[in-house]
Amino acid sequence: MSSAEGWEVRMSSSRKVPYFFNSITRLSTWETPEGLSIEQVEALPGAELLNTELAQDPHAGQVRASHLLVKHRDSRRPASHKSDKITISKEEAIEILREYQKEINDAGESYASVFSDLAQKHSDCSSYARGGDLGWFGRNQMQKAFEDASFGLEVGQVSDVVSTDSGVHLIMRTG
Repeated sequence: MSSAEGWEVRMSSSRKVPYFFNSITRLSTWETPEGLSIEQVEALPGAELLNTELAQDPHAGQVRASHLLVKHRDSRRPASHKSDKITISKEEAIEILREYQKEINDAGESYASVFSDLAQKHSDCSSYARGGDLGWFGRNQMQKAFEDASFGLEVGQVSDVVSTDSGVHLIMRTG
């Protein structure tokens, strides 16, 4: 058996980076298998995955954001972990967010910590337990207004009020 026999390159669905898999031995590794030359690696099935933008940056085309969600009675699901029935108006929800926005703006350099604390205490999203962190996401994974706002922010920047079918949000881009 040659040293390259059975080896191929696959893309990890969890880490979004390429890895080596041997279909004969069922062995997988992040590192180039021992004994393979550069020419052999380049000839493996799936080797094109090694040179993609995604291989260089597993979050290419994605952003990471946290948010603070305030639902209102016209939200698509007017309930949360805090309340079985949300009855406030959209205008009242926006006013609540404006108060949070003022606290964040008044926090100076510690605004990110204040944002996370507010999300943990007040957000109507289940992400409250993570300080509002939604993790990494790409295009077409969030509601359009939320996506557009998130991708339009610089890392560390906080949005103005963003309205979606879920409610009203403040969004902080974190990555």
